[in-house]
Amino acid sequence: MTTDPAWRTSLLQGHWFKHLPLLLQDSLLELARPRELAAGQYLFQRGDAPCGLYAVLTGSMRVGAISSEGKEALLTLIEAPQWFGEISLFDGQPRTHDALAEGATRLLWIPQAALMACLAQQPAYWRDFALLMSQKLRLVFIALEQQSLLTAGPRVAHRLLQIAAGYGEMEGSRRLLQLSQEQLALMLSLSRQTTNQVLKSLQQEGALRLGYGEIEILDLARLQALACPVNV
Repeated sequence: MTTDPAWRTSLLQGHWFKHLPLLLQDSLLELARPRELAAGQYLFQRGDAPCGLYAVLTGSMRVGAISSEGKEALLTLIEAPQWFGEISLFDGQPRTHDALAEGATRLLWIPQAALMACLAQQPAYWRDFALLMSQKLRLVFIALEQQSLLTAGPRVAHRLLQIAAGYGEMEGSRRLLQLSQEQLALMLSLSRQTTNQVLKSLQQEGALRLGYGEIEILDLARLQALACPVNV
């Protein structure tokens, strides 16, 4: 299959893909298939069989779950150039959460069987995928520690900084985040009222500008001072 040169350009904006061996980059691009999802369309749901690895090219994916009572747990919004779906690559178990398109979204899909065949031929590449998963595990540990030790203000500031940096995937930081206050509250397991109070306080201090479905970072240093980063 002929690959689109724009795929590599987009993926090279991400830390993980950029630092892969060139041969592995080429292999992934050769195996890749484009996928397009409409807003609200599910890519997979909790309990689905493993289907492969994905990268976001444009748009964003909402990852979480909804309880039988209708309560939503929003874990994260995955944006370009982030990769996801690697847990089932390692254990072959069903998907742990739902993944659906937040808006119109373009993905690259590496089918599970093709990727497993590639890794069987080049076992050394398993380490690269382990690094992808371990980075996310590190973020989970940080989030759990913050939930126990930090008040709402630092947690909000830290999560905004993480999102701005693509959770460590992007070189540098974005200033305009396509993120609603409700989504941020769900990700942090805070009430919308508490999240709104923190954000309004930061806006009054000149650190943020709040818009409809977006948050613009105006003073990065102020957010960093409030975040009290936790290193693990």
